[in-house]
Amino acid sequence: MTRTDLPTPTTARPAVPWVRVAVAGLIAGFASGLFGVGGGIVIVPALALLARFPHKLATGTSLTAIVPISIAGAAGYAVAGELDVAYAALIALGAFAGAVAGTRWLRTVSGPALQIGFAVVMILTAARLAAGGEGDGAGRADVTVATVVGLVVLGIAAGVLAGMLGVGGGVIIVPVLTIAFGLPLVLAKGTSLAVIIPTAIVGTLRNRSAGLTALRPGLVVGMAGVITALGAAQLSLDLDPELSALLFAGLLVAVAARLAVTARHDAAGAGAEPDGL
Repeated sequence: MTRTDLPTPTTARPAVPWVRVAVAGLIAGFASGLFGVGGGIVIVPALALLARFPHKLATGTSLTAIVPISIAGAAGYAVAGELDVAYAALIALGAFAGAVAGTRWLRTVSGPALQIGFAVVMILTAARLAAGGEGDGAGRADVTVATVVGLVVLGIAAGVLAGMLGVGGGVIIVPVLTIAFGLPLVLAKGTSLAVIIPTAIVGTLRNRSAGLTALRPGLVVGMAGVITALGAAQLSLDLDPELSALLFAGLLVAVAARLAVTARHDAAGAGAEPDGL
């Protein structure tokens, strides 16, 4: 496959629906800033459902878009002092390795299986958030050997999700930092976004070499997302943690349900998404 911004002529659509692509970015940026995620939970299904991208291409393109969105969101939290640099560095250490593995597996996994896996992760995360109990976290604990190991393992898991599913990993990082490590929810969001930046860059470079990202649409989504990410990050600072968790859970359930329906349709189509993107 030639390294172009869009799939080869055998898989490309006649034209990229740029308005829909930009709208996807605006929505993703808002979700990123408000919930501390990269925005992939919105970008992947939006590109697949609205812009008609094959799911693997939507997954790879999502990581490209996540880079500027996460930078904008992290900046908003950092200005308010809601970013734990030490925790972010430890998680990022594991995320690098996870992202490499995830992007490798992305090349071989089937489109419907990828969609179902994405949906399952979101449903499980939503269930834990809706169950409550996160509050504002018990408070940041001292960094011990166990803490370091736990944060690196968390990073590996988040990196694999980023590489395989096109998400930044925030859907895992935020609730785990709050539930298992006691970080206040707002601090967990800011820290998550800081981790997502290098993870998304690594994933983008690997997907680009494999022809699994559409660079120009990804940048359009990303720059559109910057517009809303900064404002949403500021809004999140004053948002009640329980309400934030419930809103996040609702978003995850809605997107997961839509993806499950799409995966079933794609599987029934038997080969609707070519493997050689």
